[in-house]
Amino acid sequence: MKKKKIFISSVQAEFKKEREMLFDYITNDPLLERFFEPFIFENLPATDISASDAYIKNVEESDIYLGIFGKDYGYEDKEGISPTEREFDYAKLHSKTKLVFLSNNKISERHPKEVKLIKKAEQFVVRKQFSSTIELKAAVYASLVRYLEENEYIRTVPFDAEFNKKAEFDDLDSEKIRSFIRTARGKRKFPFKEDEPLENVLTHLSLIDKGRITNAAILLFGHKPQRFFITSEIRCAHFHGTDTVKPIPSYQVYKGDVFQLVDQAVDFVLSKIDLSTGDRSQSVSVPVHYELPPAAVTEAIVNAVAHRDYTSNGSVQVMLFKDRLEIWNPGTLPYGLTPAKLKEPHNSIPGNPLIAEPMYLSGYIERMGTGTREIVKLCNEEGLKEPEFIQEEMFRTIIWRKQASEQVTRQVTRQVTQQVTQQVTQQVKRLLSCIKDEMSRAEIMEMLGLRDRNSFSENYLIPALTNELIEMTQPDSPNSPTQKYRLTEKGKQMLMNKDKKN
Repeated sequence: MKKKKIFISSVQAEFKKEREMLFDYITNDPLLERFFEPFIFENLPATDISASDAYIKNVEESDIYLGIFGKDYGYEDKEGISPTEREFDYAKLHSKTKLVFLSNNKISERHPKEVKLIKKAEQFVVRKQFSSTIELKAAVYASLVRYLEENEYIRTVPFDAEFNKKAEFDDLDSEKIRSFIRTARGKRKFPFKEDEPLENVLTHLSLIDKGRITNAAILLFGHKPQRFFITSEIRCAHFHGTDTVKPIPSYQVYKGDVFQLVDQAVDFVLSKIDLSTGDRSQSVSVPVHYELPPAAVTEAIVNAVAHRDYTSNGSVQVMLFKDRLEIWNPGTLPYGLTPAKLKEPHNSIPGNPLIAEPMYLSGYIERMGTGTREIVKLCNEEGLKEPEFIQEEMFRTIIWRKQASEQVTRQVTRQVTQQVTQQVTQQVKRLLSCIKDEMSRAEIMEMLGLRDRNSFSENYLIPALTNELIEMTQPDSPNSPTQKYRLTEKGKQMLMNKDKKN
């Protein structure tokens, strides 16, 4: 954007130091200098036109009039009007944004005409008083930041706390709000009853203010949140193998409010993973046991929905593979947090605090700041490989399944099998014979004339890795798209022995 020009006006003799300070401050501040270009008449170049005409011309070319009013009225022209008042009147006439700052003087200390000018300015501007250059600088900074916020050049509040200019109260679903009240009263002893006026409930939650609807209110309780935020959805996919390959056996795009999104995504995952049932020996009902802890799945999906960047064009993605569950959400970790710190005690820094609070009150979030540690704890209790948290272009949570995969560690694979069958051995030998230097999975499959990735993994790749006949070029990133495989010394020796026999 083109910088907004600020005309700084005052009685020169009275506020020379303050004017120069503001000029230097706005010019050099990392934020303000991006958006504003200040002007003071001390920097006016030599010109043929009169000083007063030059000042008025610069007011006309400016976007913001910044006036500093004090005790003195200043030089008066033939009509008894000072340049400062002329400049203010011109800014008013041409509907310029006007910011006026008053020195902290008593009325009795001010020139009578200065008092009148201040009273005239009061009708059009919000005054800010100061008693020092430090206070003046702070007041100017706050006013200019507010200007940027009101004109939507910057956002200093979280996205969910912003007021949505297109939303009205009728865009919110009253039954959803009533249902939330019932749940929150049962879960967290929420203080409001169902017959409480909904405006009061939403105001208490900071979701509305004077009839203005926040983005959070729409995402939590809107009839159709996607009408306002197209990408506030969850894309769920189930792959039979360990990579994202087409055709996708099962793919769903879920829409709705944040509670519905979580419920639908969790149901999708639980319907695809293994489920075992017990007997009624210890309970009236038949106990069931999922291969992944449902609470860990829910926690990971809730985190993705509650903390994602809703300004992004990306959507939350939930992908279930043969060996793992991956949850992707747009956005980055708050400053100071790292993936490693998520496994340790840490402060709760919600990306969308107005969304997180109702989710906590309704029981979707158990304790603030403990979600990621709870995921690790639940997976450890099930004997699963420790979950991973990865920050790249999107934030990823990986929960590992119990099923065999290419990521199984050597220690685990040795426990699973120490030998390969005669049938597998022949298949492994075929794999060894075709590997030249370093090759990708696709290249090896092409050499073998295979199309089924699952069959290739189970009958060729995993047995070869298990018996340490081949190795990954990137063992620390087993799922890397640039992953390749090469023969180990053991594999080379086996291949040489095979050639000698032939």
